[in-house]
Amino acid sequence: MIYLPEKTSIMLVDDTPENLKYLEDILQKEGYNTSAFPSGAMALRAADRTPPDLILLDIMMPEMDGFEVCHKLKEDEKLKEIPVIFISALDDTTNKVRAFSEGGVDYVTKPFQQEEVLSRIKTHLNLRRSQQELQKYSLHLEELVDEKVKEISESQVATIHALSSLAEHRDDDTGQHIRRTQHFCKLLAEQLRKNPKYSERVTDSFIYNIYCAAPLHDIGKVGIADNILLKPGKLTDDEFEIMKGHVMIGVRTLESVQKDYPNNEFINMGVRLTKSHHEKWDGSGYPDGLSGEDIPLCGRIMAVVDVYDALRSKRPYKEPFPHEKAVEIIQKDTGTHFDPDVAEAFMMLEKEFARIRDELDS
Repeated sequence: MIYLPEKTSIMLVDDTPENLKYLEDILQKEGYNTSAFPSGAMALRAADRTPPDLILLDIMMPEMDGFEVCHKLKEDEKLKEIPVIFISALDDTTNKVRAFSEGGVDYVTKPFQQEEVLSRIKTHLNLRRSQQELQKYSLHLEELVDEKVKEISESQVATIHALSSLAEHRDDDTGQHIRRTQHFCKLLAEQLRKNPKYSERVTDSFIYNIYCAAPLHDIGKVGIADNILLKPGKLTDDEFEIMKGHVMIGVRTLESVQKDYPNNEFINMGVRLTKSHHEKWDGSGYPDGLSGEDIPLCGRIMAVVDVYDALRSKRPYKEPFPHEKAVEIIQKDTGTHFDPDVAEAFMMLEKEFARIRDELDS
């Protein structure tokens, strides 16, 4: 899905006229409609009258700094979903973390490269469009729900895949990660149901929903810049903090839909799974540092599935591991990274995992 620049309006907020003129020039050359404001108060009034599709926001401004402007935007029901990209000369981690905590979706440090700013703008406009399409999809989904089981047509599943592939196609060589994780989640959930401890929790509805929601787990990667997501070497501490932000980018996207459909089991599963699949059994994961059974079961299942498929896959920073090595790593990390019950279910199915991985590795 492509966001058409001529239909897109971008607001620029910076107290330095030279910066506003420079940004206006490069954006208008790309076909975007722009509006520029030298103060946060003026920008807020203008946004209230005509909400833009995206805002580029400086931090260091008199009277009302960028953090306060963003905070006020996120408090306004009409404006809170507008993506805000901070562009600032402040390059320390503290200000970057605060920018994200106030609701910003990205942070570009001055002086910046024109290509980088344009790339990030396009990324977040696509993410916003995906969020809007997901809302439409959820509305349609409600029409297909009965009291016991949701039925999703092939075209709707294809819609989920299309949204999720905005992130996945960027760092997955084969593009099959989504399909594989779907099958792996379903397989593990079915095996767990054989355990009396989970027989009542893992219902047909649970299995169906985790199968359908699995593609959403890394949708927030759309908001991570290529130089971090595709970096061939080890991430720095600051880069890793930014990389971890993909979880909450995805969660915020799904929560905007969940707000309107709080009883939709598919959306609820998607939020839980997306937020918790990087948590670890011993509490050392992120974003909330949950441990043990405080981690939602769907997240514990996805943790094993995601790690197995990542180990088996080629990435910019590594070659694929053989099946035996992946199994060895999961076994070693059982009880620290992984729920022992879920890991045990995986061990019972590891040959089936290898078979599915080979079949879908193209």
